[in-house]
Amino acid sequence: MARLSDQAYTDLLAVLFAVVWVLLGIDPLYRHDWMLENMLVVALAAAFLWWRKRLRISKLSSTLVFLFLCVHETGAHYTYSEVPYDRWAEALIGTSISELFGFSRNHFDRLEHFFYGLLLSYPMREAYIHAQMLTGRLTYTIPITITLAFSALYEILEWAAAEIVGGDLGVAYLGTQGDVWDAQKDMALAGFGSILAMAAAFASQRQRAKVQPSRAG
Repeated sequence: MARLSDQAYTDLLAVLFAVVWVLLGIDPLYRHDWMLENMLVVALAAAFLWWRKRLRISKLSSTLVFLFLCVHETGAHYTYSEVPYDRWAEALIGTSISELFGFSRNHFDRLEHFFYGLLLSYPMREAYIHAQMLTGRLTYTIPITITLAFSALYEILEWAAAEIVGGDLGVAYLGTQGDVWDAQKDMALAGFGSILAMAAAFASQRQRAKVQPSRAG
């Protein structure tokens, strides 16, 4: 069986995500909120189709992007503040996540912001390296900076969208669940996830650098 090239693997994951997107787009909990949550996804899909042949990302990066988008679509289907992970946990382990950790709110939105930093920072770093835009330690620090910057920009756009649509839809899209520090916590978790991802990438690179000279010797 022929091994898939990086481009073919990326295309395969794109098709799989399209299937996931359609399935989770069937009868979402709140259709209008689902539409708001998917505006950026549609824009990214259009960009992918436009630049598909020029993209040079590894199978690992493609997988990380795919996983993040699946997490996002799960949140969009149920609305982030109502993803029933407690019900899923009770069916699997006999107790809810909220009971296990003493949560007083639904934290799926926090998980998504953490995954934003954790799963997308490495593909971002790889894209900068392939474009020859960054070298050295900047390839580790710039993804963290950009993650924090885009997290702040997203929170501003989220607030603006909630103000424009207003009412229950605006509240559902904002998803603060009564926490006045919701935006700050979301940005902090995205930054923390990015730091973890870049620390892992740095450690992996250092380990490969140690192994390669020893093999050469």
